[in-house]
Amino acid sequence: MATDLVGGTRFDERGMATAEYAVGTLAVVGMVGALIKISTEPWFQELIHKIFEALANWFLGWLGAVGL
Repeated sequence: MATDLVGGTRFDERGMATAEYAVGTLAVVGMVGALIKISTEPWFQELIHKIFEALANWFLGWLGAVGL
C-alpha cells in the first residue's frame, strides 16, 4: 500500500488503482477497435499478404541455400 506523510496526515492512494485500470482498459479497447477497423481495409489485407509472401519466399530461398 502506498502511503506518504503529507502535513502530518496519512495520504492513501488505494483508490487510484481503479482509475488507472479504467484508463488502461479504455486505451486497450480503443486500440483493438482501431486494429479491427484497419484490418478490414483492403489495402491493409494486401499489405499483410505481401509481407507474408515475402517472408515465405525468403524462407524457401534460405532452405534451398542450406540444401534441405
